[in-house]
This record gives sequence, structure tokens and C-alpha cells, in this order.
Amino acid sequence: MPTDSDEAARREAAARAAIKQAFGTAEDEFGATLFVSHHLEELEPDYWKQHLANTRPDPRAVLDLLVLQSHWGGAGELDTFDFTLPDDVTNYVISVSFDDAGEVSGISMES
Repeated sequence: MPTDSDEAARREAAARAAIKQAFGTAEDEFGATLFVSHHLEELEPDYWKQHLANTRPDPRAVLDLLVLQSHWGGAGELDTFDFTLPDDVTNYVISVSFDDAGEVSGISMES
């Protein structure tokens, strides 16, 4: 029988996959695509050099750098997973929501 931690791990993996799949598409204009483009413009080249060995990394490389900041939901459910960049360099997150069936239902950039 799956445990809560198994379900959390499954949803985190599903959320990461959904972010990568949506990235760069018209539907993701205000999700991961905006998050990455905003941070590539706003963060200092030294940050990127430290974390990705390049002062101007490929935008898709930024997605591999994401860390899980939190996951939460109502009534014991894990409805939302928030990802951000390491080292507390931003207040923004990529928020991935799940529907009642446990499928990804939305990706957005939140502050």
C-alpha cells in the first residue's frame, strides 16, 4: 500500500515532468517559461556561474536547478507543489497544482 511519502514523491516527479513538458509552450506563458526568463534577466551572472558553470545558461538548464520549496493542500491532500531556485535568491515559485484524480491541472508563477 502506498504511503504519503510515496505519493509525495510521485507527485513531485509528476510536477517536475509537467514543468519540463510545458516549458516554452504558449500554454505556459505565465508559468515556468516566465519564471526562467525573468530570473535569467534579473539574477547576476555570478549566480548562474556558481550553480550552472555558465554566466548565461541555457534556459532549460534552469529547470534542472529547481528545488522543492513546499507542498501543501487541504484535508491531508498534496494539492500544490512549489519549486524555486536554491539559495533564497527569489520570492517567486513555480506552483504546480493537482486535481482530485492526482493529475497535474495547472502550472503558474507565484510570489
